[in-house]
Amino acid sequence: LPYVLPNPHPNPCPRPLTTCHPNHQVVHDYDLRVKHLNDALSEKHGASAGKDDVLDIEIDSYIHCISAFVKLAQSEYALLSEIIPEHHQKKTFDSLIQEALDNLMLEGDNIVSAARKAILRHDYSAVLTIFPILRHLKQTKPDFDTTLQGTAASTKNKLPTLITSMETTGAKALEEFADSIKNDPDKEYNMPKDGTVHELTSNAILFLQQLLDFQETAGAMLASQVLGDTYNIPLDPRETSSSASSYSSEFSRRLLSTYICKVLGNLQLNLLSKSKVYEDQALSAIFLHNNYNYILKSLEKSELIQLVAVTNKKVESSYRELIQQQIQVYQRSWYKVTEHLTDRNMPAFQPGTKLKDKERQAIKDKFKGFNDGLEELCKIQKGWAIPDKEQRDFIRQAQRKVVSEAYKAFLQRYANISFTKNPEKYHKYRPDDVEDMIERLFDTSA
Repeated sequence: LPYVLPNPHPNPCPRPLTTCHPNHQVVHDYDLRVKHLNDALSEKHGASAGKDDVLDIEIDSYIHCISAFVKLAQSEYALLSEIIPEHHQKKTFDSLIQEALDNLMLEGDNIVSAARKAILRHDYSAVLTIFPILRHLKQTKPDFDTTLQGTAASTKNKLPTLITSMETTGAKALEEFADSIKNDPDKEYNMPKDGTVHELTSNAILFLQQLLDFQETAGAMLASQVLGDTYNIPLDPRETSSSASSYSSEFSRRLLSTYICKVLGNLQLNLLSKSKVYEDQALSAIFLHNNYNYILKSLEKSELIQLVAVTNKKVESSYRELIQQQIQVYQRSWYKVTEHLTDRNMPAFQPGTKLKDKERQAIKDKFKGFNDGLEELCKIQKGWAIPDKEQRDFIRQAQRKVVSEAYKAFLQRYANISFTKNPEKYHKYRPDDVEDMIERLFDTSA
């Protein structure tokens, strides 16, 4: 068989063992082949990264190194099977690949170690580093098992041990991430002053979206830790096994769906708690509206909505209901303006009737109350934010219609009533002016 290992050295490849008759030459060439296999992998992957810097390595490089090891090991075994007596082949092969295999596993252990440090720093996105590696390791495992068949148990167990370590670390990261969303502290300095989407919301959604590329891997992580009880999902006896790989993909998908629902539930509870930091209830409503709307739109724009729907069919309608509730809370902030436009506690005035001072003052107070309230609300709410244009236009239009219609009816009611010598002082705004002012809400540039 031709020698297929790439040679990192300028010297020719070591001679095939069949040409080495003297014992010392066999040992010499054997040592060279061990070093050659290891150097080939090192050349492919580069120098071993330090534990603190291991997350900076190119993951693709390590993944290719895993595949390269299998190919190189297969090539070595094919070569030695033509040279070494059969009863020595497995033991020789086991010794031959140890150094390269150990280095490969050490690199994997370094990645796990770095991921654990990331968890301690609450840098959960960094833990996603292990997801593509774990997926590739599990995909490559059948070839690993076949290639290492007949080697020592300690050799064959190295890859399963690394896989288990990565699964355990990944599952821990997922659980701690969910808890961090629930327990993120309510700090006034960390709240958006304009009520826009909170950083916690965007970060949580981004993390969940990144999981979409590794649905099967993430689901298997959760399943491998037997978290069914945590999520109250009964295990199907047909799906239960000591090996995580025997869990059905459907069970893993349900488990991942329930996990995402848990994260979204924790996020909703935290947002509700954070909203209480605002003294203005209307701004609190805008804040919740923005965040709920962002969550819903993000779910709809990605496969998350289908994944969540596996265990929660009503997720879309639930969020739409929450959004509508917050719009209604916001709209109540205008009651203190529109209440001045009602005729409650006011007598019916006939045109031309001479009014008493008390009656004239009551009408003046209504005009002044409306003018002052309109100016105050528009000044405050102009600085608030509704990033979603569709929602912004909807809320403006709804408020403009309510206020404009009430104001027109109010002006008509007192059009022919003489209650002041300076009508322009009280009748400051035309209906079109009021509509224009409301149209500039949620716009700091207006």
